[in-house]
Amino acid sequence: MAKPVCAQKIIALRASVAKAGLEKKSSRIPLGHAAADLCLKGGLKRGALHEVFAVIGHEAAATGFTAGLAARAAANRHLLWIRQDFSAREYGEISATGFLEFGLDPARMLLPCVADAADGLRAATDALSCAALGAVVIEIPGAPKILDLVTSRRLTLASAQKTVTAFLLRFGSLPAASSAETRWLVRAAFLPAQNENWGHPVFAADLIRNRHGQTGQWVMEWNCDDGVFQKPAANSGLVVPASSNRQAATA
Repeated sequence: MAKPVCAQKIIALRASVAKAGLEKKSSRIPLGHAAADLCLKGGLKRGALHEVFAVIGHEAAATGFTAGLAARAAANRHLLWIRQDFSAREYGEISATGFLEFGLDPARMLLPCVADAADGLRAATDALSCAALGAVVIEIPGAPKILDLVTSRRLTLASAQKTVTAFLLRFGSLPAASSAETRWLVRAAFLPAQNENWGHPVFAADLIRNRHGQTGQWVMEWNCDDGVFQKPAANSGLVVPASSNRQAATA
């Protein structure tokens, strides 16, 4: 009788180890772009705060890039995108049709509007406690005083509590001290006309902050059909060598 019990314990132990391995693996969200994922040690950290800054005049590109990141993080769960009331006039409206063409399911998108940054951050903190959400995007133009290091830490803690990944999308502002896991600077990338793929948006993405790895710069194409980032066929992917000095890269 002892042998079957022992065998059962071994099987249970193996299952436990396998489950632990899967949980550890799922703590990173692969983007699909091999070089970026390697730099990120497997992908974006799940249940953390990530920042995306738009180069001036490239707000639409930063919005699309953030949508791709958030879609990867949300997977089959709902995505909450919080905007301020005037954002549509300043930076363009976000539409269900646009999300659909981007490869995202509008039925899984929640798009509330708030009066100001304070309301947006308050709503985001509350939303991050909802495990039914896969990701929360907080779109904040300018540099409101309320968005400081303490606030970013609060978002980070709330994100980690229920493993809901948070994204701060910033327009018309410069990076400042925060607890963000990663920070991206995004602009639209333009490939030669004969090589353009009109169905797949292409971004020039600079990873200027990475708390647990190196930084880098790549041209990344969003595959609307497969829902992943990839290296454009017409581009080598790497724009310039990655910086080993995080402070210099951030500056």
